[in-house]
Amino acid sequence: MSDNVLKAKIIRSHQRDFDCLIDETKEVVKATALGNLLKKGETLVVGDNVYLDTIAETGEFIIKEAMPRHNEIFRILVRTSKRKVTAANCDYLVILSSAARPRFKRGIIDRFLVRAFQWGVEPIVVFNKMDQYDPDEFDIQYEVLRLKELGVKYFEICALDKYYETQYLKGGMSEFREALKGKTALFVGQSGVGKSQTISCLSEGEVELKTKQVGKVGKGSHTTTWSEIVDLGDFYLIDSPGIRSFSLDDIDPDDLLELFPDLEEIARHCQFSNCNHEPENRGCAFYSEEYDPETEEGLMVHSRLESYQLIHSEISSTPFWQKKKKYR
Repeated sequence: MSDNVLKAKIIRSHQRDFDCLIDETKEVVKATALGNLLKKGETLVVGDNVYLDTIAETGEFIIKEAMPRHNEIFRILVRTSKRKVTAANCDYLVILSSAARPRFKRGIIDRFLVRAFQWGVEPIVVFNKMDQYDPDEFDIQYEVLRLKELGVKYFEICALDKYYETQYLKGGMSEFREALKGKTALFVGQSGVGKSQTISCLSEGEVELKTKQVGKVGKGSHTTTWSEIVDLGDFYLIDSPGIRSFSLDDIDPDDLLELFPDLEEIARHCQFSNCNHEPENRGCAFYSEEYDPETEEGLMVHSRLESYQLIHSEISSTPFWQKKKKYR
């Protein structure tokens, strides 16, 4: 490798051409990938760390080599069982939830956590609109206990009021902004939870994503046609239309339990390897005295088990082999 080789990160993708942020100078340059990097079944995506070189005759940049990824944002192509990778090297999956309108939905957070565990990306849960929080609607302290059991970071904010002070949790907007410093994050959440306002608040109003109205949970229409990384000053945002759909239908039901790592550990103690974790199953670890749903610890475990069973039922409605046949 020559002395002119530079380390860079892909921040925007246009098929064979890429915008790359040079590590040392923070200059953005256009680069073309060498053919051997775009072999059949292989791709370069935003977030990839690469080595750049220049063509002496023209001064144009070329991508010579891609560094190993520490994680990938992907979906499974059911027909081929292969991954379609949209982005790489994401530090955080920021799961934004609303404390008011739309109403808080624990199940949606659990669905996003499934993707976080699948991708190997650390999740952060942010409770927005806390100025309108009503303790009669849901118990935020209980929800935080559930997240603590999973080792998930959490913050309390009001994106429309940057002076809002935390009342229920230790971490607010300033602590959230500090946690994101120097990191690359992907923001997800139900329609109406305030993703755009939160991003604008974090960037001190300097960056506003040009998103169209979002209709369904986890799905939206975006004005850009490619994946990109947006520089928000203190941190980077992965913005990609290709990861706005959060259907879990591409996950094999047999693989779902490992994406609930807290439940997988308990399930290992079931007397039967094919246990479906229903109350009538004698010997199921989830119905032992240790996880009695009448206790606080047992109630939290069973709330997670309920999410698992709902998702499992949803993705099992069509047998996985039939899904493969459908997508041929």
